[in-house]
Amino acid sequence: MRRLLIALVLLCVTFASSAWALNPDANGWYHTGDAVRTKTVFNVKVYAIGHDMKCLPAQKTKQAIIDADCDKKFSWVMKRDVDRSKIIDALKEAYGMNGYSDATKINQALAAFSADLKDGASVSISYNSANKTTTFWEQNGSSATVAGADFMKGTWSIWFGKIDPPSMGDELMSKL
Repeated sequence: MRRLLIALVLLCVTFASSAWALNPDANGWYHTGDAVRTKTVFNVKVYAIGHDMKCLPAQKTKQAIIDADCDKKFSWVMKRDVDRSKIIDALKEAYGMNGYSDATKINQALAAFSADLKDGASVSISYNSANKTTTFWEQNGSSATVAGADFMKGTWSIWFGKIDPPSMGDELMSKL
């Protein structure tokens, strides 16, 4: 009877954990969450952002997502027009706030923003773990690819590290 009870408990635990597990899409991407960046002074929506990755972190922490060396990506959709210079300045400030200071790599990536971002424009930031490269792509501009896992970690720290509002990182991993 005891073995039957143990087997039943294990079956229930296995079923419950698999029922709540995050499953990948047809291309192997796990969608970890979505958020909206708002300008806190005026409470204006700036962009909607989603995060996907091709692995699940060992722990459900922001740092584990930053450190994960697998393909991953952010996808933005602009919710208002924003000048190119404001996007670049905000991202440079975010890198600094999160302790990443390689200006050459930052400037190389931000060169992808060659025009103002209009309401509805798409932006993606993706990391290719095989090549250890991070690519910034802007729908109406261009793209730029930067080498190094260090740059990826600096970039992922923008949304999973220190950010205003702090809840964005939590939202971007809410489906884990």
